Amino acid sequence: MKIQGTSLLTALCVGAAVLAGSGAAVAQPAPPSSVTSTPFTTPDTDRCPQQTTPPAAVDSSEVPAPGSTTPTPLAVPTPAVGGTRLAECGLVLPNGAPAVPQDISSTAWLVSDLDTGAVLAAKDPHGRYRPASTIKVLLAIVALRTLNLDTVVTGTQADANVDGTRVGIGPGGRYTNRQLMQALIMASGNDAAHAIAAQLGGDDGAVAKMNELAKSLYLLDTRVATPSGLDGPGMSTSAYDLAAAFREAMTIPLFAELVHTEQVDFPGYPKDPEIPDDQDHPGFVIANDNHLLYNYEGAIGGKTGFTDDSRHTFVAAAERDGRRLCITLLAGEVKPIRPWQQAARLLDYAFALPRTAEVGDLPSRNGHAPDPTAALASPPPKHEAAPEGDSGGSGLRTVLLAAGILAVLALVLYVHRLTSRRR
Repeated sequence: MKIQGTSLLTALCVGAAVLAGSGAAVAQPAPPSSVTSTPFTTPDTDRCPQQTTPPAAVDSSEVPAPGSTTPTPLAVPTPAVGGTRLAECGLVLPNGAPAVPQDISSTAWLVSDLDTGAVLAAKDPHGRYRPASTIKVLLAIVALRTLNLDTVVTGTQADANVDGTRVGIGPGGRYTNRQLMQALIMASGNDAAHAIAAQLGGDDGAVAKMNELAKSLYLLDTRVATPSGLDGPGMSTSAYDLAAAFREAMTIPLFAELVHTEQVDFPGYPKDPEIPDDQDHPGFVIANDNHLLYNYEGAIGGKTGFTDDSRHTFVAAAERDGRRLCITLLAGEVKPIRPWQQAARLLDYAFALPRTAEVGDLPSRNGHAPDPTAALASPPPKHEAAPEGDSGGSGLRTVLLAAGILAVLALVLYVHRLTSRRR
């Protein structure tokens, strides 16, 4: 069985800890020795082992259904989306940058500026890995831009039976779409993902919409196989794509609010679905499963994930001195320190870099080409928008230059004729 994010019991414990504490999550990550002293080796990606596909699966979760075939690997864009340096598979650092922290076991990672889109540093940025529950970022974008948040949805047995992490939706329970979004983003509920996908055309319809969104955002390493992030045939993403997806999601006010929310009340459900007011299963508190939110000063919020095949995945952001940086981790482990602590180390590293440090760019937020596959032949536009009113500026300058030349020639001819008459 696949497990994603954090279990409901763990989430409740986190909420209790927050209530018992000061509520000011400013503590820095613990040193590696406080977690484990087990030796580890940072995975070597210098030879691009994941250029086309994620690592081999450890179970049968990606075996195609009878009558179906395994999707072919996604094409590798040339040049690389975001800049030529992002085609590199090992460490990608600015010139003169110091060595990165040594306690990072995540196979791929990337740090970017949430506002400008600049990529500050990375490791195997376009390598393909499984996203686990971080793919819910795409589902959240689709849902928040499609569904009425005040619509009340009745929970089903199918919601309750979904595999993986469940927030606790029960048959006959009544939930607004806003509450389903809380369960999806804060507690990584696969039952919430199922209830949301049902309104988007079912799992297949939701996956199609998520893949369409991925293409429109130039996420060309990304293929969605399930709405929740459970592993499926052809599922993949990259540290680069995950950063771009999170940046897009953070433009939606409710998403930004929910990833920063520590806990919230969630409805219960009746013993008998035919009697909605019979709340045999009372409401409860759900807590955000992102530990960086509680333990890193300036944390904005993020999304966690885990499956047996993907290992630990993570995307989050933090603010310091008016600068907002995003960190993505893929194929991570809990050694020598936990993924959120690895994220903290890399955020500290990136905040210490000069503001001019840059190795590439995320795709433009509003400048996508009409045909996303055009990025396979040419890089996407940079994140800097052209000055307003400058569209076609080079053509206008050419016309004005030609008009000026003609005016000068006319003046010369006029003077010549006038001089000839006087002679």
